[in-house]
Amino acid sequence: MANESTSSTLSELYTEIVAEAQFVASEKSIMRNLVKNYAITGGGKAVEVPVYAQVSASAVAEATDLSNTAIDPSSVTITASEVGVMTTLTDLARNSAPRNVAADIGKLFGEALARKQDADLIALFDGFSVTSGDGTTAISPAVIFNALSTLRANSLPANECAVVLHPKIAYDLKSGLTNTFAGLDTETSNEALRAGFVGTLAGMPIFETANMANTGTAGDYKGGAMHKDALAIAMMQDVKIETQRDASLRADEIVATSVYGVGEIHDSYGVELHYDSSIQ
Repeated sequence: MANESTSSTLSELYTEIVAEAQFVASEKSIMRNLVKNYAITGGGKAVEVPVYAQVSASAVAEATDLSNTAIDPSSVTITASEVGVMTTLTDLARNSAPRNVAADIGKLFGEALARKQDADLIALFDGFSVTSGDGTTAISPAVIFNALSTLRANSLPANECAVVLHPKIAYDLKSGLTNTFAGLDTETSNEALRAGFVGTLAGMPIFETANMANTGTAGDYKGGAMHKDALAIAMMQDVKIETQRDASLRADEIVATSVYGVGEIHDSYGVELHYDSSIQ
């Protein structure tokens, strides 16, 4: 079978001494903490999220009856679906390795599902109606402040908003903040030079992730600036890792699955940032 983990594919583990497993470095999920989280419970595989329009108050004269204000929310339905990954670990491969290979594979699978959730949420940036950039120029600090002005125009507090960029795009943002890395006598410039991260700009934390698809040309990525209510993830089942015995094959199937859905809740609460990196 093509998905088997055998004594041949795991041969690198068969040494007398293995100090520690080395995993390919990968980012953990960042997006779930930046969006609205819902749980799908009570049957069914979807959650319907009500979206309320802003209500205005008006002056009222003394002893004058108030007029009725209708509350008629719209709704967004988020439907969950399964994602998963599986391998078959043979007894010979498991018993020949000095490590708990099944646990190592489970760790890899759990990280893979977390990256998938992030990628699905990041892909929603492309759906924001308000866009900044056309994928041909480098980003600048002014872009972040402009995006904030768009969000603040919708009465959204800056401390509940965040920016997500690809590291290649963030490079140009740091370049602009630091006078092309020569340094400026500002706290933000010094922090970017010291830590390699922007931290907070225009009141919004700047997050970087490589878990972002290229839009077609080298260095061309779509990030986003958004309020936490702009996007949502609805979890029906978080990451679950199971094993199943296949006696005739003398092996165990290791299966990792998650059941969730993602969706855009408030379109006006997000700004797509479509820029091209000056480096490849």
